[in-house]
Amino acid sequence: QVQLVESGGGLAQPGGSLRLSCAASGSIWKINDMGWYRQAPGNQRELVASISSGGKINYADSVKGRFTISRDNAKNTMYLQMNSLKPEDTTVYYCCADIVRSMIESRYWGQGTQVTVSS
Repeated sequence: QVQLVESGGGLAQPGGSLRLSCAASGSIWKINDMGWYRQAPGNQRELVASISSGGKINYADSVKGRFTISRDNAKNTMYLQMNSLKPEDTTVYYCCADIVRSMIESRYWGQGTQVTVSS
């Protein structure tokens, strides 16, 4: 079994910061790409940022310069530092990871964490 557990969501004021964490646990041989997605009600899930096992990073244009993705491979944990938050960043954030077990790679998702940006 593999679990992705997110933490760090909550309420922030416009211009404020939050840091999300995503910890993977279970029978893991290797973690390849990891990423953060978000999904507002009625909308498709959209990529916020992704990071490969080698450290290659991509950001959605809407968060470039404000959000920073990172990972600690020794801890099987990924982070999303969110600065200069805007009300439009309000939604549920999901982490995902492409995890190899028994020579097979599968994508796993976290349960989601709510981020609310409001004064």
